[in-house]
Amino acid sequence: MALPARVRIVEVGPRDGLQNESVRVATPDKIRLVDRLADAGHTHIEVSAFVSPRWVPQMDDAEAVFSGITRRPGVRYTALVPNRTGLDRALGAGVSEVAVFAAASETFSQRNINASIEASLATYAEVCSAAAAAGLPVRGYLSTCFGCPFEGPVPPARVAELAARLVGMGVYEVALSDTIGVAHPAQIREVLEATQPGVPVEKLALHLHDTRGTALVNVYAGLLDGIATFDSSAGGLGGCPYAPGASGNLATEDLVYLLDGLGIETGVQLDGVLTASRGIEPLIGHDLPSRVYQAARARAASGR
Repeated sequence: MALPARVRIVEVGPRDGLQNESVRVATPDKIRLVDRLADAGHTHIEVSAFVSPRWVPQMDDAEAVFSGITRRPGVRYTALVPNRTGLDRALGAGVSEVAVFAAASETFSQRNINASIEASLATYAEVCSAAAAAGLPVRGYLSTCFGCPFEGPVPPARVAELAARLVGMGVYEVALSDTIGVAHPAQIREVLEATQPGVPVEKLALHLHDTRGTALVNVYAGLLDGIATFDSSAGGLGGCPYAPGASGNLATEDLVYLLDGLGIETGVQLDGVLTASRGIEPLIGHDLPSRVYQAARARAASGR
């Protein structure tokens, strides 16, 4: 199968990345990160989350971040919302789009958002209806599509059913998520083949983690099946919360390097992403895991 000519990258570092970092990053530094990512050519940046500060203190400045960023034409500045209250806050902040987050595993849903899958979908149906009335697009995340830290393997048929239900309630795209980084290419194909009869491939994205070093090969497997939207995080920001010490999100630099090499257009400039990552690395208390970032840093240090 021919590879897509162009891929859309959804940059999730400012939200999903920083949310899973143990160090709190100051609001002005978050604003600077978002602006640098936009300068790098990103057209879709997940800026923050309008969630309870009690549960996610790293996102307690969502309104301030949205107020401080420099909005570039053609860039979607998005936010995660858990319910109608979060949506109302997001609307007040002038977001371009919101995202909801369901799970394919019942135990993960209960542990992650303190609600059953059915209860979460009922809440998201209300969010989608209110967002549509406000003219706001809604994206969906579906967690644990390739494995659950509590239940183990997740049946592809379950993923397919829930993805179709999210689309049915008005979500324009579902990001099938490898939450704990266990997926391998055969699983990617299996889940996509199960899901596509009910959800067109153009409404599917992949949100991959690199916990076991398989994120890029899973990207390639997704490309072969027609996936043309991938989530990634600058520098690989954000560890895996269920695998302490392990890499989490697929790094944007690594994704862009792969796609550039394949001749697939993204509009994202690798040097610009590297600049954004260099700015945030000193603030998080550890080295960024992106292999491409590490290579660029080592080359700069050697003077080559």
